Amino acid sequence: MTKRIMVVEDNDLNRKLFCDVLKANGFEVEPVSDGNVVLEIARAKAPDLIIMDIQLGGVSGVDLIEAAKRDRHLAAIPVLAVTAFAAKGDEERIRAAGAEGYLSKPVSIGPFMSAVNALI
Repeated sequence: MTKRIMVVEDNDLNRKLFCDVLKANGFEVEPVSDGNVVLEIARAKAPDLIIMDIQLGGVSGVDLIEAAKRDRHLAAIPVLAVTAFAAKGDEERIRAAGAEGYLSKPVSIGPFMSAVNALI
């Protein structure tokens, strides 16, 4: 059965790149650009992995990760956090929110796919 990955990214180019790479590797993708509908779509689609941009317009990816981990329907879904703003302490804060994986942008395809495969 094909694994479904939800890609939460508000940057159109990054979202397309992530989705194209995942599709080329045999995954089904569910692209989401609006952070305000992430939890609703995740409940409806039940992805096997959520790739979460941390800097979303209007909502924090960290807050979304924390909310997903508190939701009994979503808590078991692994989250790979991806962020361009990798300051000291960010990885620890993001992992403390519940993310099982962490990558800083720009993301290379090899490490990206390694992180995805480790979590799925």
